[in-house]
Amino acid sequence: MNENITLSSVLTDEEYMEKALELAQKAASRGEIPVGALVVDKNGKIIGEGFNRREELQSPTAHAEVLAIEQAAKTLKNRRLLDCTLYVTLEPCPMCAGAVMNAGLKRLVYGAFDDKNGACASVATLFDEKFTHIPMVRSRVLKERCGEILSEFFKDKR
Repeated sequence: MNENITLSSVLTDEEYMEKALELAQKAASRGEIPVGALVVDKNGKIIGEGFNRREELQSPTAHAEVLAIEQAAKTLKNRRLLDCTLYVTLEPCPMCAGAVMNAGLKRLVYGAFDDKNGACASVATLFDEKFTHIPMVRSRVLKERCGEILSEFFKDKR
């Protein structure tokens, strides 16, 4: 991160994704699939963070996105995250895409595509359907780096 950036300044999508990558690395260090996510409010403040913890918590829903969204809702004391952005290193699965819609997030920014479970562009395109709330989506942010951390993790597992 640039040393001249203060915590009160709004970062770029790439800078927030760097922070999500740090969370993904934390997941990898715990033996979890390295996905990191964070929720940022309209003022650029990080109000929720998460990384995959499915094995640790023995929970099929402990995805990075869900954990970050839940923390953000608790921070705001509101289940609606209307002016917020979710940054995640991997394209959300159907469950997480549903959480994005149910939280009413304004934007979704993700890095790598998920050829096996992606619900935004790769396998399905849930945000093209006629649901009540559809976020603005930006993909491919630090795509290579987000993909590399996953590739390295699975290469080490084989």
